[in-house]
Amino acid sequence: MFKWFNKKNKNEKEKIEEKKESIEDIQKNQDQSEIKDFKNDYENEDSKEENNENAVTNKLRIFDRFKKGLSKTRNNMSNKIEEVLNLYKKVDDELFDDLEEVLVMADVGANTTMKIIDELKERVKEDRITEPSAVKEVLKDEIKKIMKESVDSNELVIEPLPAVILVVGVNGVGKTTTIGKLSYKFNKEGKKVLIAAGDTFRAAAIEQLEEWAHRANADIISHREGADPAAVIYDGIQAATARKADILVCDTAGRLHNKSNLMNELNKIFRVVDKDFSNATKEVLLVLDATTGQNAINQAKVFKEVANITGVVLTKLDGTAKGGVVIGLQSELNLPVKLVGIGEGIDDLQPFNVDDFVDAIFD
Repeated sequence: MFKWFNKKNKNEKEKIEEKKESIEDIQKNQDQSEIKDFKNDYENEDSKEENNENAVTNKLRIFDRFKKGLSKTRNNMSNKIEEVLNLYKKVDDELFDDLEEVLVMADVGANTTMKIIDELKERVKEDRITEPSAVKEVLKDEIKKIMKESVDSNELVIEPLPAVILVVGVNGVGKTTTIGKLSYKFNKEGKKVLIAAGDTFRAAAIEQLEEWAHRANADIISHREGADPAAVIYDGIQAATARKADILVCDTAGRLHNKSNLMNELNKIFRVVDKDFSNATKEVLLVLDATTGQNAINQAKVFKEVANITGVVLTKLDGTAKGGVVIGLQSELNLPVKLVGIGEGIDDLQPFNVDDFVDAIFD
């Protein structure tokens, strides 16, 4: 009987030991799992911080390029505002008159300038500002406010995909280059791009776009010179659908010879897009040359009458002191500037941001 009891007792002890080992193994595995989870969380936090730092660094780099590209406008506008303010010992009507002249000379436009000065006077009175040196910061804020309240958004809208971007504008403003750089930008973002060479009245435009398509790694649909532009856009839509392209970028004729003919040409293209690509997100971008100043405003007025422009691309902003035209475009015509060209490089077409623009001019 004792023999049986000892054997039973031994078996019970062995079972207890096995359970203890099993519990220890579970605890050990749990500890290792917690350490692993902690390590992963720590690495993920590090990765998030690194991504945030990279995003901030990239934003600063873009802003520096933006600021450099606007140096001529800054010299023509901000520096002259500073000179005016330094001439006065008090804030009076003469000071406002001189500021008005600076804004007009920077191609802000007469109507927009008057609006800015009226708002500035009101703010100076409300805030009881008496020192001329304090006026500059208020002026900066008022320009931002007027630009922002004039449009809904400056963001290029391509979601949900697929998207179609119709690019309009007169010859010589940088339309072809804009299409090429835009296609390159989308390709870098991992999107499949197809270009439709709808400006069939210029053989050079088709050749240039074919070269840009090669550089941007984009497909292109083109017809012979003199073909119907709407037919090219139609074929572009069919190809974009068949090849599952994310974005179709369409060039259009750049002849501003006659408002009626321009309207007919564009309306024919818009009808094709609305009928055969109705599921696509649509942007109609007007390309303007910043170096033409107020003439760019006049062109915008014509195109706004004949087409539903959703945004503006302002090219050659780095080569002009007339960057004030951006303010007039948004304030007077309620057209959002969505992209700006600040250099000749392939990646020098940048998204437009009101705060960055005004800060780059004033700081």
